[in-house]
Amino acid sequence: MQLDYTTLDLQRRQHPAWRLLAADSAPLVASFLHRVFVVPNVRVMAQSNLAEALEDTLYGLREQLGERKGAKAFPKSAQEYLNDWAANDKGWLRKFYPAGSDEPHFDLTPPTERALAWLGSLSDRSFVGTESRLLTLFGLLKQMSFGAETNPQARMAELHKQRDAIDAEIARVAEGNMALLDDTALKDRFQQFTGLARELLADFREVEHNFRTLDRTVRERIALWDGAKGELLQAIMGERDAIAESDQGKSFRAFWDFLMSQSRQEEFTTLLSRVLDLPPVSALAPDLRLKRVHYDWLEAGEYAQRTVAQLSQQLRRFLDDKAWLENRRIMDILHGIEGKALALRDLAPSALRVPDFMQIDEIGTGVELPLERPLYQPPLQTVLTRVALQAGDADLDAAALFSQVRVDKAALAGHVRQSLQTQTQVTLAQLLQSRPLQQGLSELVAYLQLASESPNSLVDESVQDTVTWRVTDEMEKTNGTEKSDKSDDADADADADADAVAGSVTRRARLPRVIFVRESQ
Repeated sequence: MQLDYTTLDLQRRQHPAWRLLAADSAPLVASFLHRVFVVPNVRVMAQSNLAEALEDTLYGLREQLGERKGAKAFPKSAQEYLNDWAANDKGWLRKFYPAGSDEPHFDLTPPTERALAWLGSLSDRSFVGTESRLLTLFGLLKQMSFGAETNPQARMAELHKQRDAIDAEIARVAEGNMALLDDTALKDRFQQFTGLARELLADFREVEHNFRTLDRTVRERIALWDGAKGELLQAIMGERDAIAESDQGKSFRAFWDFLMSQSRQEEFTTLLSRVLDLPPVSALAPDLRLKRVHYDWLEAGEYAQRTVAQLSQQLRRFLDDKAWLENRRIMDILHGIEGKALALRDLAPSALRVPDFMQIDEIGTGVELPLERPLYQPPLQTVLTRVALQAGDADLDAAALFSQVRVDKAALAGHVRQSLQTQTQVTLAQLLQSRPLQQGLSELVAYLQLASESPNSLVDESVQDTVTWRVTDEMEKTNGTEKSDKSDDADADADADADAVAGSVTRRARLPRVIFVRESQ
Protein backbone atom coordinates (compact mmCIF):
# COMPACT_ATOMS: atom_id res chain seq x y z
CA MET A 1 0.00 0.00 0.00
CA GLN A 2 1.30 3.44 -0.93
CA LEU A 3 1.25 5.98 1.90
CA ASP A 4 -0.04 8.91 -0.14
CA TYR A 5 -2.56 11.44 1.16
CA THR A 6 -5.61 10.06 -0.64
CA THR A 7 -5.00 6.50 0.49
CA LEU A 8 -4.32 7.46 4.09
CA ASP A 9 -7.36 9.74 4.25
CA LEU A 10 -9.55 6.89 2.96
CA GLN A 11 -8.04 4.49 5.47
CA ARG A 12 -8.60 6.93 8.33
CA ARG A 13 -12.31 7.14 7.52
CA GLN A 14 -13.00 3.50 6.64
CA HIS A 15 -10.45 1.15 8.20
CA PRO A 16 -11.69 -0.42 11.50
CA ALA A 17 -8.21 -0.46 13.06
CA TRP A 18 -7.73 3.27 12.47
CA ARG A 19 -11.24 4.01 13.78
CA LEU A 20 -10.42 2.04 16.92
CA LEU A 21 -7.21 3.97 17.56
CA ALA A 22 -8.98 7.30 17.00
CA ALA A 23 -12.05 6.49 19.14
CA ASP A 24 -12.62 8.23 22.50
CA SER A 25 -13.28 4.85 24.11
CA ALA A 26 -10.15 3.26 22.62
CA PRO A 27 -8.57 2.52 26.05
CA LEU A 28 -11.68 0.63 27.16
CA VAL A 29 -12.12 -1.26 23.88
CA ALA A 30 -8.46 -2.17 23.42
CA SER A 31 -7.79 -3.19 27.04
CA PHE A 32 -10.96 -5.27 27.35
CA LEU A 33 -10.65 -7.09 24.02
CA HIS A 34 -6.95 -7.78 24.61
CA ARG A 35 -7.63 -9.21 28.07
CA VAL A 36 -10.61 -11.34 27.01
CA PHE A 37 -9.59 -12.57 23.54
CA VAL A 38 -5.86 -12.15 22.89
CA VAL A 39 -4.26 -13.07 26.23
CA PRO A 40 -6.13 -16.41 26.72
CA ASN A 41 -6.33 -16.97 22.93
CA VAL A 42 -10.11 -17.29 22.91
CA ARG A 43 -11.44 -17.55 19.38
CA VAL A 44 -15.18 -17.31 20.00
CA MET A 45 -17.19 -16.25 23.07
CA ALA A 46 -20.91 -16.39 23.73
CA GLN A 47 -22.79 -13.13 24.18
CA SER A 48 -23.83 -13.87 27.76
CA ASN A 49 -20.28 -14.59 28.92
CA LEU A 50 -18.80 -11.62 27.07
CA ALA A 51 -21.47 -9.23 28.36
CA GLU A 52 -20.92 -10.44 31.93
CA ALA A 53 -17.16 -9.86 31.67
CA LEU A 54 -17.69 -6.39 30.18
CA GLU A 55 -20.22 -5.50 32.87
CA ASP A 56 -17.66 -6.31 35.57
CA THR A 57 -15.08 -4.17 33.78
CA LEU A 58 -17.49 -1.24 33.46
CA TYR A 59 -18.43 -1.49 37.12
CA GLY A 60 -14.78 -1.27 38.16
CA LEU A 61 -14.10 1.69 35.86
CA ARG A 62 -17.18 3.55 37.08
CA GLU A 63 -16.08 3.09 40.68
CA GLN A 64 -12.59 4.27 39.77
CA LEU A 65 -13.45 7.22 37.51
CA GLY A 66 -16.67 8.41 39.09
CA GLU A 67 -18.48 11.14 37.18
CA ARG A 68 -16.96 13.13 34.35
CA LYS A 69 -18.36 16.58 33.62
CA GLY A 70 -21.49 15.78 35.61
CA ALA A 71 -22.17 12.48 33.81
CA LYS A 72 -21.42 8.91 34.80
CA ALA A 73 -18.47 7.31 33.05
CA PHE A 74 -19.50 4.82 30.39
CA PRO A 75 -23.26 5.21 30.84
CA LYS A 76 -24.32 2.47 28.38
CA SER A 77 -24.92 -1.12 29.32
CA ALA A 78 -22.51 -3.89 28.37
CA GLN A 79 -24.92 -5.27 25.76
CA GLU A 80 -25.22 -1.87 24.07
CA TYR A 81 -21.45 -1.50 23.93
CA LEU A 82 -21.03 -4.95 22.36
CA ASN A 83 -23.65 -4.25 19.71
CA ASP A 84 -22.03 -0.89 19.02
CA TRP A 85 -18.56 -2.43 18.62
CA ALA A 86 -19.96 -5.05 16.23
CA ALA A 87 -21.86 -2.53 14.07
CA ASN A 88 -20.80 -1.89 10.48
CA ASP A 89 -19.52 1.59 11.27
CA LYS A 90 -17.09 0.14 13.86
CA GLY A 91 -16.25 -3.42 12.79
CA TRP A 92 -14.17 -4.23 15.88
CA LEU A 93 -16.11 -7.41 16.69
CA ARG A 94 -17.85 -9.99 14.53
CA LYS A 95 -21.31 -11.00 15.75
CA PHE A 96 -22.70 -14.23 14.36
CA TYR A 97 -24.82 -17.26 15.19
CA PRO A 98 -22.93 -20.59 15.17
CA ALA A 99 -24.55 -23.66 13.71
CA GLY A 100 -26.92 -25.28 16.18
CA SER A 101 -27.08 -22.30 18.57
CA ASP A 102 -29.67 -19.54 18.96
CA GLU A 103 -27.36 -17.36 21.07
CA PRO A 104 -25.12 -14.83 19.28
CA HIS A 105 -21.36 -15.21 19.61
CA PHE A 106 -18.54 -12.68 19.18
CA ASP A 107 -15.06 -12.88 17.72
CA LEU A 108 -12.28 -10.40 17.04
CA THR A 109 -11.86 -9.08 13.52
CA PRO A 110 -8.39 -9.12 11.90
CA PRO A 111 -8.13 -5.29 11.84
CA THR A 112 -8.81 -5.17 15.58
CA GLU A 113 -6.11 -7.73 16.28
CA ARG A 114 -3.62 -5.79 14.15
CA ALA A 115 -4.47 -2.61 16.07
CA LEU A 116 -3.92 -4.39 19.40
CA ALA A 117 -0.59 -5.79 18.17
CA TRP A 118 0.51 -2.30 17.10
CA LEU A 119 -0.44 -0.88 20.51
CA GLY A 120 1.58 -3.62 22.18
CA SER A 121 4.64 -2.66 20.12
CA LEU A 122 4.56 0.95 21.36
CA SER A 123 5.92 0.10 24.81
CA ASP A 124 9.64 0.37 25.43
CA ARG A 125 11.48 -2.94 25.57
CA SER A 126 14.19 -3.49 28.12
CA PHE A 127 15.98 -5.84 25.78
CA VAL A 128 16.02 -5.58 22.00
CA GLY A 129 17.60 -8.60 20.34
CA THR A 130 19.04 -8.29 16.87
CA GLU A 131 21.26 -11.35 16.51
CA SER A 132 18.41 -13.86 16.28
CA ARG A 133 16.59 -11.85 13.65
CA LEU A 134 19.78 -11.47 11.62
CA LEU A 135 20.36 -15.21 11.81
CA THR A 136 16.74 -15.81 10.82
CA LEU A 137 17.13 -13.54 7.79
CA PHE A 138 20.41 -15.20 6.84
CA GLY A 139 18.80 -18.65 7.18
CA LEU A 140 15.86 -17.61 5.02
CA LEU A 141 18.19 -16.35 2.32
CA LYS A 142 20.10 -19.63 2.34
CA GLN A 143 16.86 -21.64 2.13
CA MET A 144 15.59 -19.58 -0.79
CA SER A 145 18.90 -19.74 -2.65
CA PHE A 146 19.30 -23.48 -2.10
CA GLY A 147 15.63 -24.24 -2.83
CA ALA A 148 15.73 -22.38 -6.16
CA GLU A 149 19.03 -23.93 -7.33
CA THR A 150 18.55 -26.09 -10.44
CA ASN A 151 22.18 -27.12 -10.95
CA PRO A 152 22.76 -30.61 -9.42
CA GLN A 153 26.47 -29.97 -9.01
CA ALA A 154 25.88 -26.79 -7.06
CA ARG A 155 23.38 -28.56 -4.81
CA MET A 156 25.76 -31.43 -4.16
CA ALA A 157 28.56 -29.00 -3.36
CA GLU A 158 26.33 -27.21 -0.82
CA LEU A 159 25.30 -30.52 0.76
CA HIS A 160 28.93 -31.64 1.00
CA LYS A 161 29.75 -28.33 2.64
CA GLN A 162 26.99 -28.83 5.20
CA ARG A 163 28.16 -32.40 5.83
CA ASP A 164 31.77 -31.22 6.41
CA ALA A 165 30.54 -28.61 8.86
CA ILE A 166 28.50 -31.24 10.72
CA ASP A 167 31.47 -33.63 10.83
CA ALA A 168 33.66 -30.87 12.22
CA GLU A 169 31.06 -30.05 14.86
CA ILE A 170 30.83 -33.74 15.82
CA ALA A 171 34.61 -33.89 16.18
CA ARG A 172 34.68 -30.83 18.43
CA VAL A 173 31.92 -32.25 20.63
CA ALA A 174 33.75 -35.57 20.86
CA GLU A 175 36.81 -33.67 22.13
CA GLY A 176 34.66 -31.92 24.75
CA ASN A 177 34.71 -28.54 23.01
CA MET A 178 31.01 -27.58 22.87
CA ALA A 179 29.94 -24.05 21.92
CA LEU A 180 27.10 -23.00 24.23
CA LEU A 181 24.76 -20.05 23.85
CA ASP A 182 25.16 -17.43 26.54
CA ASP A 183 22.24 -15.91 28.46
CA THR A 184 21.94 -12.96 26.08
CA ALA A 185 21.68 -15.20 23.02
CA LEU A 186 19.05 -17.36 24.72
CA LYS A 187 16.96 -14.33 25.68
CA ASP A 188 17.29 -12.92 22.18
CA ARG A 189 16.08 -16.09 20.51
CA PHE A 190 13.27 -16.68 23.00
CA GLN A 191 12.00 -13.14 22.48
CA GLN A 192 11.99 -13.75 18.75
CA PHE A 193 10.13 -17.06 19.24
CA THR A 194 7.45 -15.42 21.42
CA GLY A 195 6.80 -12.66 18.87
CA LEU A 196 6.52 -15.08 15.97
CA ALA A 197 4.18 -17.36 17.94
CA ARG A 198 1.80 -14.47 18.66
CA GLU A 199 1.93 -13.24 15.08
CA LEU A 200 1.08 -16.72 13.85
CA LEU A 201 -2.12 -16.77 15.93
CA ALA A 202 -3.12 -13.43 14.42
CA ASP A 203 -2.41 -14.76 10.92
CA PHE A 204 -4.84 -17.64 11.52
CA ARG A 205 -7.65 -15.21 12.27
CA GLU A 206 -6.94 -13.37 9.02
CA VAL A 207 -6.90 -16.63 7.03
CA GLU A 208 -10.24 -17.56 8.56
CA HIS A 209 -11.59 -14.10 7.66
CA ASN A 210 -10.57 -14.58 4.02
CA PHE A 211 -12.32 -17.96 3.80
CA ARG A 212 -15.38 -16.48 5.50
CA THR A 213 -15.46 -13.66 2.95
CA LEU A 214 -15.44 -16.26 0.17
CA ASP A 215 -18.29 -18.11 1.88
CA ARG A 216 -20.36 -14.93 2.13
CA THR A 217 -19.72 -14.14 -1.54
CA VAL A 218 -20.82 -17.64 -2.53
CA ARG A 219 -24.04 -17.31 -0.53
CA GLU A 220 -24.83 -13.99 -2.19
CA ARG A 221 -24.24 -15.39 -5.68
CA ILE A 222 -26.37 -18.45 -4.94
CA ALA A 223 -29.22 -16.31 -3.64
CA LEU A 224 -29.24 -14.14 -6.79
CA TRP A 225 -28.43 -16.84 -9.35
CA ASP A 226 -31.11 -17.81 -11.86
CA GLY A 227 -29.05 -19.52 -14.58
CA ALA A 228 -27.74 -23.04 -15.05
CA LYS A 229 -26.11 -24.92 -12.21
CA GLY A 230 -23.01 -25.78 -14.20
CA GLU A 231 -22.03 -22.16 -14.79
CA LEU A 232 -22.43 -21.22 -11.13
CA LEU A 233 -20.54 -24.27 -9.88
CA GLN A 234 -17.72 -23.61 -12.34
CA ALA A 235 -17.42 -20.03 -11.15
CA ILE A 236 -17.55 -20.94 -7.44
CA MET A 237 -15.15 -23.85 -7.68
CA GLY A 238 -12.81 -21.68 -9.73
CA GLU A 239 -12.69 -19.13 -6.92
CA ARG A 240 -12.30 -21.91 -4.33
CA ASP A 241 -9.38 -23.42 -6.26
CA ALA A 242 -7.87 -19.98 -6.74
CA ILE A 243 -7.77 -19.44 -2.98
CA ALA A 244 -6.50 -22.96 -2.29
CA GLU A 245 -3.75 -22.59 -4.90
CA SER A 246 -2.82 -19.05 -3.89
CA ASP A 247 0.35 -18.33 -1.94
CA GLN A 248 -1.67 -17.95 1.26
CA GLY A 249 -3.59 -21.17 0.68
CA LYS A 250 -0.48 -23.22 -0.11
CA SER A 251 1.37 -21.84 2.90
CA PHE A 252 -1.59 -22.60 5.20
CA ARG A 253 -1.93 -26.14 3.85
CA ALA A 254 1.80 -26.83 4.29
CA PHE A 255 1.72 -25.43 7.82
CA TRP A 256 -1.38 -27.49 8.69
CA ASP A 257 0.16 -30.73 7.36
CA PHE A 258 3.33 -30.05 9.34
CA LEU A 259 1.44 -29.30 12.54
CA MET A 260 -0.89 -32.30 12.25
CA SER A 261 2.05 -34.72 12.38
CA GLN A 262 2.04 -36.55 15.74
CA SER A 263 5.82 -36.88 15.78
CA ARG A 264 6.23 -33.16 15.08
CA GLN A 265 3.85 -32.27 17.94
CA GLU A 266 5.72 -34.48 20.38
CA GLU A 267 9.08 -33.08 19.26
CA PHE A 268 7.79 -29.50 19.57
CA THR A 269 6.41 -30.19 23.07
CA THR A 270 9.72 -31.68 24.21
CA LEU A 271 11.80 -28.82 22.82
CA LEU A 272 9.48 -26.15 24.24
CA SER A 273 9.50 -27.69 27.73
CA ARG A 274 13.30 -27.94 27.66
CA VAL A 275 13.71 -24.30 26.59
CA LEU A 276 11.24 -22.97 29.17
CA ASP A 277 13.20 -24.74 31.91
CA LEU A 278 16.43 -22.93 31.03
CA PRO A 279 17.39 -20.42 33.78
CA PRO A 280 17.85 -17.41 31.43
CA VAL A 281 14.43 -18.04 29.87
CA SER A 282 12.77 -18.61 33.25
CA ALA A 283 14.18 -15.28 34.42
CA LEU A 284 12.11 -13.53 31.73
CA ALA A 285 8.89 -14.83 33.41
CA PRO A 286 7.32 -16.05 30.16
CA ASP A 287 3.58 -16.44 29.77
CA LEU A 288 2.48 -19.83 31.08
CA ARG A 289 0.13 -20.22 28.14
CA LEU A 290 3.17 -20.33 25.88
CA LYS A 291 3.63 -23.97 26.94
CA ARG A 292 0.60 -24.95 24.86
CA VAL A 293 0.97 -22.49 22.00
CA HIS A 294 1.05 -25.31 19.43
CA TYR A 295 -2.33 -26.49 20.67
CA ASP A 296 -3.59 -22.92 20.27
CA TRP A 297 -2.34 -23.08 16.67
CA LEU A 298 -4.29 -26.28 16.15
CA GLU A 299 -7.46 -24.73 17.56
CA ALA A 300 -7.07 -21.63 15.42
CA GLY A 301 -6.41 -23.71 12.32
CA GLU A 302 -9.46 -25.83 13.06
CA TYR A 303 -11.69 -22.75 12.82
CA ALA A 304 -10.27 -21.99 9.38
CA GLN A 305 -10.87 -25.58 8.29
CA ARG A 306 -14.42 -25.39 9.67
CA THR A 307 -15.11 -22.32 7.54
CA VAL A 308 -14.01 -24.25 4.45
CA ALA A 309 -16.34 -27.09 5.48
CA GLN A 310 -19.24 -24.61 5.74
CA LEU A 311 -18.50 -23.51 2.18
CA SER A 312 -18.75 -27.13 1.01
CA GLN A 313 -22.02 -27.58 2.91
CA GLN A 314 -23.43 -24.47 1.26
CA LEU A 315 -22.61 -25.85 -2.19
CA ARG A 316 -24.18 -29.19 -1.27
CA ARG A 317 -27.35 -27.46 -0.04
CA PHE A 318 -27.51 -25.48 -3.28
CA LEU A 319 -27.32 -28.66 -5.35
CA ASP A 320 -29.99 -30.36 -3.22
CA ASP A 321 -32.34 -27.39 -3.54
CA LYS A 322 -31.85 -27.22 -7.29
CA ALA A 323 -32.48 -30.95 -7.67
CA TRP A 324 -35.65 -30.67 -5.55
CA LEU A 325 -36.96 -27.79 -7.64
CA GLU A 326 -36.28 -29.64 -10.88
CA ASN A 327 -38.00 -32.79 -9.60
CA ARG A 328 -40.96 -30.71 -8.51
CA ARG A 329 -41.20 -29.14 -11.97
CA ILE A 330 -41.15 -32.59 -13.60
CA MET A 331 -43.90 -33.81 -11.26
CA ASP A 332 -46.01 -30.74 -12.08
CA ILE A 333 -45.69 -31.51 -15.79
CA LEU A 334 -46.67 -35.15 -15.24
CA HIS A 335 -49.67 -34.14 -13.12
CA GLY A 336 -50.74 -31.73 -15.87
CA ILE A 337 -50.59 -34.51 -18.47
CA GLU A 338 -52.63 -36.83 -16.22
CA GLY A 339 -55.25 -34.15 -15.60
CA LYS A 340 -55.69 -33.42 -19.30
CA ALA A 341 -55.92 -37.14 -20.09
CA LEU A 342 -58.63 -37.63 -17.46
CA ALA A 343 -60.56 -34.65 -18.82
CA LEU A 344 -60.53 -36.11 -22.35
CA ARG A 345 -61.28 -39.67 -21.28
CA ASP A 346 -65.10 -39.45 -21.76
CA LEU A 347 -65.01 -37.38 -24.96
CA ALA A 348 -65.31 -39.07 -28.35
CA PRO A 349 -62.73 -38.16 -30.96
CA SER A 350 -65.42 -36.44 -33.08
CA ALA A 351 -66.28 -34.10 -30.22
CA LEU A 352 -62.76 -32.76 -30.11
CA ARG A 353 -63.12 -31.28 -33.62
CA VAL A 354 -59.78 -32.59 -34.74
CA PRO A 355 -59.24 -34.92 -37.74
CA ASP A 356 -57.04 -37.32 -35.79
CA PHE A 357 -57.43 -37.75 -32.05
CA MET A 358 -54.12 -39.55 -31.63
CA GLN A 359 -51.58 -41.19 -33.90
CA ILE A 360 -49.01 -43.74 -32.74
CA ASP A 361 -46.41 -45.06 -35.12
CA GLU A 362 -45.98 -48.75 -34.44
CA ILE A 363 -42.35 -49.69 -34.06
CA GLY A 364 -42.61 -53.20 -35.54
CA THR A 365 -45.05 -55.95 -36.53
CA GLY A 366 -45.25 -59.05 -34.38
CA VAL A 367 -45.47 -62.22 -36.53
CA GLU A 368 -46.23 -65.59 -34.90
CA LEU A 369 -46.21 -68.57 -37.28
CA PRO A 370 -48.35 -71.65 -36.48
CA LEU A 371 -45.46 -74.05 -36.87
CA GLU A 372 -43.46 -72.17 -34.22
CA ARG A 373 -45.93 -73.15 -31.51
CA PRO A 374 -44.90 -76.14 -29.34
CA LEU A 375 -46.71 -79.44 -29.84
CA TYR A 376 -49.01 -80.86 -27.21
CA GLN A 377 -47.38 -83.24 -24.75
CA PRO A 378 -49.57 -85.35 -22.47
CA PRO A 379 -48.59 -85.24 -18.77
CA LEU A 380 -46.68 -88.17 -17.34
CA GLN A 381 -48.43 -90.27 -14.75
CA THR A 382 -46.50 -91.92 -11.95
CA VAL A 383 -47.32 -95.60 -11.59
CA LEU A 384 -47.05 -96.98 -8.06
CA THR A 385 -46.06 -100.59 -7.57
CA ARG A 386 -48.78 -102.40 -5.73
CA VAL A 387 -47.30 -104.35 -2.81
CA ALA A 388 -49.39 -106.11 -0.22
CA LEU A 389 -48.73 -104.96 3.36
CA GLN A 390 -47.99 -107.71 5.84
CA ALA A 391 -48.10 -107.48 9.61
CA GLY A 392 -44.79 -107.97 11.41
CA ASP A 393 -44.28 -110.50 14.10
CA ALA A 394 -41.52 -108.74 16.08
CA ASP A 395 -42.23 -107.99 19.78
CA LEU A 396 -41.45 -104.24 20.25
CA ASP A 397 -42.02 -101.99 23.24
CA ALA A 398 -44.35 -99.21 22.08
CA ALA A 399 -44.05 -97.27 25.36
CA ALA A 400 -41.16 -95.20 23.95
CA LEU A 401 -43.58 -93.65 21.46
CA PHE A 402 -45.72 -92.23 24.28
CA SER A 403 -42.99 -91.15 26.74
CA GLN A 404 -41.21 -88.51 24.67
CA VAL A 405 -40.23 -85.27 26.45
CA ARG A 406 -41.76 -82.00 25.31
CA VAL A 407 -40.12 -78.83 26.62
CA ASP A 408 -42.42 -75.82 27.01
CA LYS A 409 -40.29 -73.04 25.50
CA ALA A 410 -42.96 -70.43 26.23
CA ALA A 411 -42.67 -71.16 29.96
CA LEU A 412 -38.88 -70.88 29.79
CA ALA A 413 -39.13 -67.55 27.92
CA GLY A 414 -41.59 -66.31 30.55
CA HIS A 415 -39.10 -67.21 33.29
CA VAL A 416 -36.40 -65.21 31.49
CA ARG A 417 -38.67 -62.15 31.12
CA GLN A 418 -39.73 -62.34 34.78
CA SER A 419 -36.10 -62.41 35.92
CA LEU A 420 -35.23 -59.40 33.72
CA GLN A 421 -37.96 -57.29 35.32
CA THR A 422 -35.81 -56.77 38.43
CA GLN A 423 -32.38 -56.60 36.80
CA THR A 424 -30.92 -55.44 33.52
CA GLN A 425 -29.19 -58.73 32.69
CA VAL A 426 -29.10 -62.28 33.98
CA THR A 427 -26.92 -65.29 33.20
CA LEU A 428 -28.16 -68.76 32.38
CA ALA A 429 -26.51 -70.10 35.53
CA GLN A 430 -28.50 -67.61 37.68
CA LEU A 431 -31.73 -68.64 35.94
CA LEU A 432 -31.07 -72.30 36.72
CA GLN A 433 -30.30 -71.49 40.36
CA SER A 434 -33.70 -69.82 40.83
CA ARG A 435 -35.48 -72.52 38.79
CA PRO A 436 -33.52 -75.78 38.41
CA LEU A 437 -33.83 -77.93 35.33
CA GLN A 438 -36.82 -80.29 35.49
CA GLN A 439 -36.35 -82.08 32.17
CA GLY A 440 -32.59 -82.43 32.08
CA LEU A 441 -30.45 -81.84 29.05
CA SER A 442 -33.38 -81.20 26.71
CA GLU A 443 -34.50 -78.24 28.82
CA LEU A 444 -30.93 -76.88 28.87
CA VAL A 445 -30.82 -77.12 25.06
CA ALA A 446 -34.14 -75.24 24.91
CA TYR A 447 -32.60 -72.39 26.96
CA LEU A 448 -29.64 -72.27 24.57
CA GLN A 449 -32.01 -72.16 21.61
CA LEU A 450 -33.86 -69.21 23.18
CA ALA A 451 -30.54 -67.41 23.62
CA SER A 452 -29.55 -68.03 19.98
CA GLU A 453 -32.89 -66.70 18.70
CA SER A 454 -32.98 -63.59 20.94
CA PRO A 455 -31.21 -60.45 19.65
CA ASN A 456 -30.76 -59.24 23.25
CA SER A 457 -28.52 -62.09 24.39
CA LEU A 458 -24.81 -62.67 24.13
CA VAL A 459 -22.20 -65.34 24.89
CA ASP A 460 -18.99 -64.56 26.81
CA GLU A 461 -16.43 -67.12 25.62
CA SER A 462 -13.85 -65.99 28.19
CA VAL A 463 -15.91 -67.17 31.21
CA GLN A 464 -17.08 -70.73 31.85
CA ASP A 465 -20.24 -71.48 33.88
CA THR A 466 -21.10 -74.88 35.39
CA VAL A 467 -24.74 -76.00 35.57
CA THR A 468 -26.02 -79.16 37.31
CA TRP A 469 -29.25 -81.16 37.29
CA ARG A 470 -30.61 -84.41 38.68
CA VAL A 471 -31.32 -87.25 36.26
CA THR A 472 -33.60 -90.13 37.34
CA ASP A 473 -33.72 -93.63 35.85
CA GLU A 474 -36.99 -92.79 34.18
CA MET A 475 -35.46 -89.67 32.51
CA GLU A 476 -32.49 -91.76 31.35
CA LYS A 477 -34.82 -94.26 29.65
CA THR A 478 -36.87 -91.44 28.16
CA ASN A 479 -33.79 -89.82 26.64
CA GLY A 480 -32.57 -93.20 25.35
CA THR A 481 -29.53 -93.38 27.64
CA GLU A 482 -28.75 -96.36 29.83
CA LYS A 483 -27.58 -95.80 33.38
CA SER A 484 -24.43 -97.76 32.75
CA ASP A 485 -23.42 -95.25 30.10
CA LYS A 486 -23.47 -92.23 32.40
CA SER A 487 -19.92 -92.58 33.55
CA ASP A 488 -18.60 -93.18 30.04
CA ASP A 489 -19.58 -89.76 28.61
CA ALA A 490 -16.74 -88.61 26.29
CA ASP A 491 -17.88 -84.99 25.91
CA ALA A 492 -15.17 -82.51 26.92
CA ASP A 493 -17.73 -80.07 28.34
CA ALA A 494 -19.90 -82.51 30.38
CA ASP A 495 -19.27 -85.08 33.06
CA ALA A 496 -21.31 -86.88 35.69
CA ASP A 497 -20.84 -87.55 39.35
CA ALA A 498 -20.04 -91.13 40.11
CA ASP A 499 -22.27 -91.44 43.13
CA ALA A 500 -25.99 -91.96 42.68
CA VAL A 501 -28.45 -90.90 45.32
CA ALA A 502 -31.95 -92.39 45.62
CA GLY A 503 -31.97 -93.79 42.11
CA SER A 504 -30.73 -90.55 40.47
CA VAL A 505 -27.45 -89.14 39.32
CA THR A 506 -26.17 -85.56 39.16
CA ARG A 507 -25.23 -84.30 35.74
CA ARG A 508 -22.84 -81.36 35.36
CA ALA A 509 -22.18 -79.35 32.18
CA ARG A 510 -19.54 -76.68 31.55
CA LEU A 511 -20.40 -74.10 28.91
CA PRO A 512 -19.52 -70.47 28.02
CA ARG A 513 -21.44 -67.87 29.99
CA VAL A 514 -24.80 -67.11 28.35
CA ILE A 515 -26.24 -63.68 29.25
CA PHE A 516 -29.81 -62.51 28.68
CA VAL A 517 -30.13 -58.69 28.49
CA ARG A 518 -33.26 -56.64 29.06
CA GLU A 519 -34.59 -55.04 25.89
CA SER A 520 -34.00 -51.26 25.87
CA GLN A 521 -37.12 -49.12 25.85
